Amino acid sequence: MNATPAIAARARSITKSFGDGNSRIQVLHGVDLDAYESEILMLLGPSGCGKTTLISILAGTLTPDSGEVNVFGEDLHLMKKSAITRFRAKQIGFIFQQFNLIPTITCEENVCVPLLIQGYSMSKALPFARKSLGQVGLGEHMKKRSNQLSGGQQQRVAIARALVHNPRLIICDEPTAALDAENGKMVMELFRELMRQPGRCAIVVTHDHRILPYSDRIATMNDGRILESVPTSQFDFDHHC
Repeated sequence: MNATPAIAARARSITKSFGDGNSRIQVLHGVDLDAYESEILMLLGPSGCGKTTLISILAGTLTPDSGEVNVFGEDLHLMKKSAITRFRAKQIGFIFQQFNLIPTITCEENVCVPLLIQGYSMSKALPFARKSLGQVGLGEHMKKRSNQLSGGQQQRVAIARALVHNPRLIICDEPTAALDAENGKMVMELFRELMRQPGRCAIVVTHDHRILPYSDRIATMNDGRILESVPTSQFDFDHHC
């Protein structure tokens, strides 16, 4: 019998609201969620249901109104903001829908950014950036600027940047939304291969039903609540897609 994987990120009774007074809107309602090591967990649900708010809390970029958040043994809800910032810089990588690359610098310089935030010099960061770009098949493009690349290539640069500092938790917000079907498939196949490193976990927010088969587990959300969280093999694609 296979042992149950270790929990990478755990949320318990998470609530979050925005606004003041009569305009205050409750976005998360007592959310519980576990994400395990060595898995890709996808969060699926309509716009405005709280997916991005939830992953922002798991990443420590938002503070919940109440509840507990533990990421790789660290209780983020008990940590000071400065400690969360340091933890995030070392342990969390981000991949976004719009790539968020800096157009005025080269691909290798873009990939260096997480290491520069940690205090690396550019000269020390560049070898890691070049290795990371090589892993995503862009070694020959490292001197180009991002606006010289296709959308699929830019997303691969973003993946290289997210993984360059060897984070344990990868947070992805609609990583294929700006890509066509072919590039979306290519990016997810690459991402899944790179995520096979033991001890990593990825949480992916998506509306793109085409990439759901690349997950290990799927959690559905609506109205600020988790409706279900099941292995992908047990997911009812006919009902949801």
